[in-house]
Amino acid sequence: MDPLFLSRLQFAAATFFHFLFVPLTLGLSLLVATMETKWVRTGDKTYLRMTKFWGKLFLINFAIGVVTGITLEFQFGTNWSRYSAYVGDIFGSLLAIEATAAFFLESTFIAVWVFGWKKLSPRFHATVAWLIFFGANISAVWILLANGWMQNPVGYVIRNGRAELESFTAVITNSFGWQQFLHTVSGSFLVGAMFVMGISAWHLLRKSNVDFFRRSFRLALPLGIFASLFVAVQGHFHGNEVASVQPAKLAAMEAHWETTDHAPMHLLVLPDPEDERNSMEFIKLPSMLSILAYNDPSATVKGLKDFPEDERPPVQLTFWSFRIMVGLGTLFIALMGWAWLKRNDIENQKALLWALLLAIPLPYLALQAGWAVAEVGRQPWIVYGIMRTSDAVSPAINSAQVWFSLGSIVAIYTLLGITGFWLIVHYAKKGPKAA
Repeated sequence: MDPLFLSRLQFAAATFFHFLFVPLTLGLSLLVATMETKWVRTGDKTYLRMTKFWGKLFLINFAIGVVTGITLEFQFGTNWSRYSAYVGDIFGSLLAIEATAAFFLESTFIAVWVFGWKKLSPRFHATVAWLIFFGANISAVWILLANGWMQNPVGYVIRNGRAELESFTAVITNSFGWQQFLHTVSGSFLVGAMFVMGISAWHLLRKSNVDFFRRSFRLALPLGIFASLFVAVQGHFHGNEVASVQPAKLAAMEAHWETTDHAPMHLLVLPDPEDERNSMEFIKLPSMLSILAYNDPSATVKGLKDFPEDERPPVQLTFWSFRIMVGLGTLFIALMGWAWLKRNDIENQKALLWALLLAIPLPYLALQAGWAVAEVGRQPWIVYGIMRTSDAVSPAINSAQVWFSLGSIVAIYTLLGITGFWLIVHYAKKGPKAA
């Protein structure tokens, strides 16, 4: 295998593993801050126990997430040096802001929160919890603006053979990056809500700490409903942006081969990229793809055949990842609706509790699939339209070196993953300390 393929495999493995922990950090930090605020406002000790129980799970998750994110930034220098040299003026500045203005502050606030229980007033301690939440989300803003620039490069000029920053304002107001932020963060809120609801369901099935976990469930449920609806509605507008900026990605997401107006959408499709067609199409919805892409039933949607073969993204992976994301998103809305209807008698709803418990991994899967759509669907470009991935790999590395680093990362991350998930499961099953 060539160094390019192995480097892509290595970055994908590291990114997808790291992204198992980031969404829960974003979502659970909001719920923990809410619980602590309720304790400060009401004096109800149950909310204090909730803060400490869910806060412990948050801290384990955050620690593993930090460790697994470190190698990503090193890889820009080791495996993708030509990319770093070409766009480092822009991409590097965004990562630097994320590290210094967001991540360090977030980490500092977490240390204050952990060690400040007996040194800070309850009100100030709760304020620190909110600072952790805002710090985590500000960090996500800068990371996704950096990725948004790779998806839709703006505010730059090609000078001396490299991309240089011309307008910082254009970069930080890039609508593609903000659409990605809203989509990712709302999905992360859903991860946090379903994590709390799923673990609460497990304890309610066992009739342990019923009042504690019933209240945890009821606190997370509104966030789950809001996030499941918001991510679907906002996803439509993000799709409009993809249609406008990256039409090849949209065509791959829908396995749309022929350019046509009044473009239909089929609910059941089996792509056949080798023959540039779909081997199966059922349940045709006339003009639906034109509506979804451009909010216009007569709009023309460009098909994959009108893109050069070497500028088409991998169709199968993009198409199926998109289907998994959308299918699960629909399932989450139904599940949250069911939970809302039964919320007043949740401890006696065994079928719903089992569904919530078994659904814990599903929002993670939906987010991973969405990330695959974003990254695989952008190929063959690492920076859309101006730099191919094949031109970004470091010229000095060889296959043996990347095999070694890839194997090391997989081995270490597997160990970290087993340890992290074991700790989360152990403390989740153990439940809160007695009142």
